[in-house]
Amino acid sequence: MVTAARVAAGICLIIPLVSMLWVNSYSRLTPTFIGMPFFYWYQLAWVPVSAALTYTAYVLVRRDARGRNGGAAK
Repeated sequence: MVTAARVAAGICLIIPLVSMLWVNSYSRLTPTFIGMPFFYWYQLAWVPVSAALTYTAYVLVRRDARGRNGGAAK
């Protein structure tokens, strides 16, 4: 069953995927950050963002599963 929590979790998982597949958005050298070209620091910045969004999706799906099972989900 599709619920709002599962849709939100899906969006949380799609955001990093689309941002990394859309290469034209970050395929440039400027602006630099601590001497690192934009191309590299943009990708590195997505590592913690992706981890946070994946955790958010996990929490949303787990909470949704608990709500369906009346709190019996492990």
